[in-house]
Amino acid sequence: MTAAHSTPAHSSTPQSPEPAAPEPLWRPDAERVETAQITRFQTWAHEHHGAPPVTPGDPQTSYDALHRWSTEELATFWAAFAEWSGIRFTTPYDTVLADSAMPGATWFPGATLNYAEHALRAAEDPDRAGDPALLHVDERHEPTPVTWAELRRQVGSLAAELRRLGVRPGDRVSGYLPNIPEAAVALLATAAVGGVWTSCAPDFGARSVLDRFQQVEPVVLFTVDGYRYGGKEHDRADVVAELRRELPTVRAVVHVPLLGTEAPEGALDWASLTSADTEPVFEQVPFDHPLWVLYSSGTTGLPKAIVQSQGGILLEHLKQLTLHNDIGPGDRFFWFTSTGWMMWNLLVSGLLTGCTVVTYDGSPGYPDTGAQWRVAERTGTTVYGTSAAYVMACRKADVHPGRDYDLSRVKCVATTGSPLPPDGFRWIHDEFAAGTGDMWIASVSGGTDVCSCFAGAVPTLPVHTGELQAPSLAVDLQAWDPHGKPVTDEVGELIVTKPMPSMPIRFWNDPDGSRYRESYFEMFPGAWRHGDWITLTSRNTVVIHGRSDSTLNRQGVRMGSADIYEAVERLPEIRESLVIGVERPDGGYWMPLFVHLAEGATLDDALRDKVKQTIRASLSPRHVPDEIIEIPGVPHTLTGKRLEVPVKRLLQGTPMEKAVNPGSVDNADLLRFYEGLAGEGA
Repeated sequence: MTAAHSTPAHSSTPQSPEPAAPEPLWRPDAERVETAQITRFQTWAHEHHGAPPVTPGDPQTSYDALHRWSTEELATFWAAFAEWSGIRFTTPYDTVLADSAMPGATWFPGATLNYAEHALRAAEDPDRAGDPALLHVDERHEPTPVTWAELRRQVGSLAAELRRLGVRPGDRVSGYLPNIPEAAVALLATAAVGGVWTSCAPDFGARSVLDRFQQVEPVVLFTVDGYRYGGKEHDRADVVAELRRELPTVRAVVHVPLLGTEAPEGALDWASLTSADTEPVFEQVPFDHPLWVLYSSGTTGLPKAIVQSQGGILLEHLKQLTLHNDIGPGDRFFWFTSTGWMMWNLLVSGLLTGCTVVTYDGSPGYPDTGAQWRVAERTGTTVYGTSAAYVMACRKADVHPGRDYDLSRVKCVATTGSPLPPDGFRWIHDEFAAGTGDMWIASVSGGTDVCSCFAGAVPTLPVHTGELQAPSLAVDLQAWDPHGKPVTDEVGELIVTKPMPSMPIRFWNDPDGSRYRESYFEMFPGAWRHGDWITLTSRNTVVIHGRSDSTLNRQGVRMGSADIYEAVERLPEIRESLVIGVERPDGGYWMPLFVHLAEGATLDDALRDKVKQTIRASLSPRHVPDEIIEIPGVPHTLTGKRLEVPVKRLLQGTPMEKAVNPGSVDNADLLRFYEGLAGEGA
């Protein structure tokens, strides 16, 4: 989960005058600032927990003071937020933070609670029971509601059946399911019994799924018979059969007939498990009891199986969704995602706020590129999240959401997954300028590793083109140089110096914690190094430049790959690109740019010159690649990220089987091209 970027700013010399602050692209009006939940929380926290007061008429000063307090008084902030949010601790906690060291921080020891109980709180209100908790849409774009009462009933019925099947706290329950209501019900029922949920999207092949599920040894497997994508049905019966053969710990298989087929022999039918009118029983588990297992992309080996806790996710997601995204009971929350991406978990957590969650199963661009905007229109979405890639695809396809769809209820367009270029910011702003003229663009950055955000949305702050609005509350975000020194207005490593409740409690099958420590704490012991390059500006905004382990380094100048993509992919001839910096054994450095051309384009000398001139003018001569090479397509992970690091390893001569896990790639055949280049001595 990565976000916006731009060319980094540079700190001025002592003799230079202070540069004028750039004019923001968008600024919230006084009413939005006053009514935002973050304003109400700050006012309450000031009265009850000593937080700094809101500064009338100056939301920037207010937020900066609140953020500083939230990181300097970390335990007080989380105690205050838990109280303000009405967290139901069945057993009270002894202290908020027993050990602040990383890794190893212990949050709310002694406390017990249940995530699913909080997700279904709105169903307890008789006035809300008939409101939609979920609004499901498929490629026909006709919304189907699941009310709060119905959601609670289904979760109660399924939780009772899971207990009958022998599922006990700590047992793993897996889902091979698309983004459909049944997936949300299965997650909540698993959490209700204290089980540990884990999921993969059905476009994952059998090997990719087994690389994940075999690690955690599930006892129950939820599966679909297939899924619909791009107007076609995709049968998954053979994959499901292989999963059943290769997962010997599975005691029960539950069949969800998305394509209408009968349950295969030995499988249980979804309808029979969710038909009872049963009140859910919520197992009260310790705060750090595992809630789910997420997976890294697994591009260079087995995916890391990342375990996050019931209490940590409950608090972190409530903070993100209420204070940062300003979501509440009157909202409809839609994020285009699949069950194989952490954004699905965050989407389901929208239920914690009492809002209606919009689930969408289908292609992001079917029947045309404007499909997601149409879903937002037909569901009355108020907070809409998508990928930067989709925004840029709409821009290139001449889609006009503000003109062609009724999006008057949308108050926020959020993006993540990859950096949103400045042109993307401007495009969204301009598309809505003719209508409401008041569109909050929330570019956010975080990661599967914390299933939350390090920086991004703040409803009370202005939006600057190409920049994230601010570091998130209770995230002590810093940019460090190679010597571990914090820097401002310079590119540095993304570092978090204090623990977050949603940081992994462990990796699965990592008994001594060595793989966990190596992943985040090896370079700077005691500080979380995430692996992104960022600039933390003197205005407290954040710029993301791409992954630090694939960052380009020309003549000692570090450059983010995202900066080059933003410049190159403005050109209509370039569909997508991939830039790699390869250190040579002789000390040399080779930086090729691989381009996937738009239909009808030809990579001749004129286009090569055009690409070089664009990069030179937009960035610098140092960004100009050594070669421009045409490719049939850019390889991605199954969650859509460009495979920069594995391609770099291939170009350095690493054998394919050691450079990348083919099962984690959307099209492994594309990697043969780079393997061949290395063989030719490129």
